[in-house]
Amino acid sequence: MIRLRPTAFCLLLCCSAICCLVPAGCLKHSISITSDPPGALVWLNDVEAGRTPLETDFTFHGVYDVRLEREGYEPIVTKAKANPPIQEIPGIDLLAAAAPTRFNHVIRWHYVMQPVAESKDPKQAERDLITRARAMRTSATPPSAGWIPPAADWVTGKSLGAPAAPQKPGK
Repeated sequence: MIRLRPTAFCLLLCCSAICCLVPAGCLKHSISITSDPPGALVWLNDVEAGRTPLETDFTFHGVYDVRLEREGYEPIVTKAKANPPIQEIPGIDLLAAAAPTRFNHVIRWHYVMQPVAESKDPKQAERDLITRARAMRTSATPPSAGWIPPAADWVTGKSLGAPAAPQKPGK
């Protein structure tokens, strides 16, 4: 049987009492999401989280799929990364959890939403749509060798030049 000296026993007893009486630390993680304009509906990893401005707790750091939608604005679909703070590094996290203090880690993401073109007057919306379509047409990859371009622009009716002669099968 091991016998402790009275001073060692008192020291052990005091340390045990301090560990029991002093509350352990707390690690709180939250993500704060804001948008301009506010009131956008937010999904994190395809789970509805609420409307902006919003603050929600999370458990794991890493990459999140974020989606924001609001009537009259283009939806935002993106990925955002939640990086851990230094007190979350393995090894240090044990000390942080045992420390008699509270750690609040808040990650802040802000998104600016763009109004949809269709929310303007109908004629302007049509012009914007045609402009975007033409921009997409010029940035598209070239067609395959057998493609025959249209003879006229379907919107304006203007001739685009003489179409190529159709190729006969087998030649």
